[in-house]
Amino acid sequence: MTLNVNALTIKVNALASAATWISAHTADPGTTGASEVTGGSYARQQTTWDAASGTGPVTRAGSQVTIPIPAGTTVTHIGLFTASTAGTFEGLVDTTDEVFGSGGNLLVTPTLSDG
Repeated sequence: MTLNVNALTIKVNALASAATWISAHTADPGTTGASEVTGGSYARQQTTWDAASGTGPVTRAGSQVTIPIPAGTTVTHIGLFTASTAGTFEGLVDTTDEVFGSGGNLLVTPTLSDG
């Protein structure tokens, strides 16, 4: 089934409403959000989604977030959660591995897209 722009917009808007917390992971988080970074001052960061746009794909851009990463951590994936702690894991992006030998900040500008 091919979805029209209205249906794609509903899907993207529903995910944006539910999943506003961005996480960092040290390995593939699978379907559960496993391998989330721990230690130091690490914490998920909340994004704010712009309005949906496009006619296929439909996209929503999130505000850039700064995620503190502890020393000795390699980030391999970025995730989406419904809460700052616990919550429901909604998906992932496999990113270029980034090594934080002495710790630092990971800048993430998330985008949702469907169609």
